[in-house]
Amino acid sequence: MYAVGVDLGATNARAVVGCDDGAIVGRARAETPQGPTADAITRAVLDVVREACRDASIEPSAAVGAGIGSMGAIDRVKGTVGLSSNLGRDGASLDPIPLVDPLANVLETASVVLHNDTLAGAIGEHHHTHPDVDSLVYLTISSGIGAGVISDGSPFLGADGNAGEVGHMTIDAAGRLPCGCGATGHWEAYCSGNSIPALARLLAADADADAKPETALPLESDELTAARIFERAGTDPLATRVVDRIAELNVLGMGNVINAYSPAVVSVGGAVALNNPSLVLQPIRERIDSQLVVQTPEIVCSTLGEEAVIQGALRCAFADESDKTDV
Repeated sequence: MYAVGVDLGATNARAVVGCDDGAIVGRARAETPQGPTADAITRAVLDVVREACRDASIEPSAAVGAGIGSMGAIDRVKGTVGLSSNLGRDGASLDPIPLVDPLANVLETASVVLHNDTLAGAIGEHHHTHPDVDSLVYLTISSGIGAGVISDGSPFLGADGNAGEVGHMTIDAAGRLPCGCGATGHWEAYCSGNSIPALARLLAADADADAKPETALPLESDELTAARIFERAGTDPLATRVVDRIAELNVLGMGNVINAYSPAVVSVGGAVALNNPSLVLQPIRERIDSQLVVQTPEIVCSTLGEEAVIQGALRCAFADESDKTDV
């Protein structure tokens, strides 16, 4: 018995065909269309699902169902997702992106479940890595920042399925950097992969003229990336200052998350964290106690890595009908 799992991100759309134990028998990936129409993104998702089915040597109609973990604001009633603050170019605006009904048509099944990507990640981590933990947060620090929450053993949805938008917690009341959502001062505006270059430029501009840190970073170029800044931390004074400031702000953000949800485990994923664990996670572990009024949780790297979301989506596809209000 096979099902389909989909991970729709701002950078890539991925699909797998898998078994109920999580074993993958087919997969496909494509770049998520940028600055497109909503239909272009829908088509990209359907194309990777068809390709994953071909890779698994099955017809799409052979899948018993599908789970989708998507970036953006989801509408579980309509089966659509709204524009993500990390998707689109030059202020492009998208209509809601249809996902559930088009995929149900391709697979010839009504069994399609839609969650936001971080909740799918939490479901994947809970099911495959921490099945005995009743309270868990899956936090992703990547192009954006967000969280999925398992509370008392069940996914925490919120009123509309969009709980866990912790990247939009305010950590800078001065609001000096704008977030992709249009507000200012959000955690995501400072510490996400997309925003770290702006933080570097801000810190360089803030420094006193006689105390500006030396740097070889290309501050005025599009070649300035979060990856380059982390690579040069410890050797480039400005890169070091940026990474230190990210650590300070991540402690504030993580403290807010832990105090809000009181998890036993925080599993951290996303490229920024997973590619730089000693610079991102270790400072949090060392300093987090000063922020907490609840028990300090275990803070770990996601063992599923970039597979967390798609494994969670696949898990949802296999859930019994009676369980689908939970997953």
